[in-house]
Amino acid sequence: MLKEIKYLIFIVVIALFIFLTGRYYFSDENKKKSYRSFQSIDKKNSTFASNLSILESDTENIIEYVENKVGQNKKTYHFWKLLSND
Repeated sequence: MLKEIKYLIFIVVIALFIFLTGRYYFSDENKKKSYRSFQSIDKKNSTFASNLSILESDTENIIEYVENKVGQNKKTYHFWKLLSND
């Protein structure tokens, strides 16, 4: 008997929590507050973006291209010779 009452209390508490959370989430007051916060965040972003300084690009011509020649002292390695002890 006590076990069923305990489960009933758990179910009532969980249902009450879900109901009150949904009621607050879908209320007009919450929608107004969230809209106002979005507007204030947009204003803060626009003021922050207007105060950003633009840096000059210092990456011009930093890549050096190396030419590989075909017959340029290429070593040939043989796997079994590398394992043998001389």
